[in-house]
Amino acid sequence: MPDPILAATGLRKNYLSGTQRLEVLRGVDLVVAAGESVSIRGESGSGKSTLLNLLSGLDTPDAGTLLWAGRVPNAGDRARFLGMVFQSFYLIPEIDALANVLMASRILGPPGAAQRARAQELLALAGLAGRAAHLPAQLSGGERQRVAVARALMNSPRLILADEPTGNLDEHTGNTVVGLLLSLCRETHTALVLVTHNAAHAAKTGRQLFLQDGALT
Repeated sequence: MPDPILAATGLRKNYLSGTQRLEVLRGVDLVVAAGESVSIRGESGSGKSTLLNLLSGLDTPDAGTLLWAGRVPNAGDRARFLGMVFQSFYLIPEIDALANVLMASRILGPPGAAQRARAQELLALAGLAGRAAHLPAQLSGGERQRVAVARALMNSPRLILADEPTGNLDEHTGNTVVGLLLSLCRETHTALVLVTHNAAHAAKTGRQLFLQDGALT
């Protein structure tokens, strides 16, 4: 059996609030297979974003282990292995949609013709073929988030982590963005971990989990 794309065991994370130690994560276990989609729900302040920061390697746990495809995470591997979508779009306002998607490839080196072709293909799949030359300010919120989804997939990652990607969108637009994210991940056999408050969005993933009292159920 191949190694899972993501394997977290016993992740713990504490924070100091004044003199009080807050135990946010109390031993999280999570295994995600290649191409699998998993949703994580939980109350505000339950530690969902903290968990994603640990899974992405952007923060380190106080205890526990994390493996990406059977290997200890390495910052140098992140751009190829992992794509991220956030609640805020984090697009660069001075450059157009195509250039924003290409920014992901610049982490690996100067983009060439193949990278430009892939960025254009992803924008077309996102329904934005005619908007590639538009600046973020010329795009709607839903269009900007679709650019962010295309950017996350630019380097053909094996895993996408999405943190409340519809939090700034209306219901209809949010449904469209989640549908796009799930369909693109299925087509490219990319694993997806989706953090969301929306029960309907969570129900569209292959597995649904809930973060409560610092652990996943």
